[in-house]
Amino acid sequence: MYEHILFPTDGSDGAAAALAHARTLAETHNATLHIMTVLDTSSPHIGMTAAGPEGATTGMTVEEHDESESGMVGEEHNIESSLQERSQAIVDAAADEIDAVDTVTAVERGPPHSAILDYADEHDIDLIVMGTHGRTGIERYLLGSVAEKVVRTSDVPVLTARLGDDEG
Repeated sequence: MYEHILFPTDGSDGAAAALAHARTLAETHNATLHIMTVLDTSSPHIGMTAAGPEGATTGMTVEEHDESESGMVGEEHNIESSLQERSQAIVDAAADEIDAVDTVTAVERGPPHSAILDYADEHDIDLIVMGTHGRTGIERYLLGSVAEKVVRTSDVPVLTARLGDDEG
């Protein structure tokens, strides 16, 4: 039924809660587990973004930051490669917890929900298993929900798992 299962992770406790479900499903169906994270190049976090709505920018792009701040932490400073390394460490840590099934790791770039859906389409994913942060009310409205966007727009089934109150 499932040959390729996608587990998108941000390294959070909520994502870790979903990893157990992804592992069990992959073991049960002898599926390949794709473990990915997204380097959000459009995020205003840490003062860098790509072009925002209608081409406006809300900060510096990764490239602009690296060019203007090359001496900030020595000549070797490169924020993009640092973020790439951290992202790779997230998927590697999740893969290290999986031993009974084949795994594939990936670090993608772009808006998280779009990158997840694009990856699923490009790799013939049969099921997406992802964690939720359990935000509600105004926090969810202001911050949005990657899981919600994926659930609403995915062409394949999506299983979401929320970190229980007793787990965090």
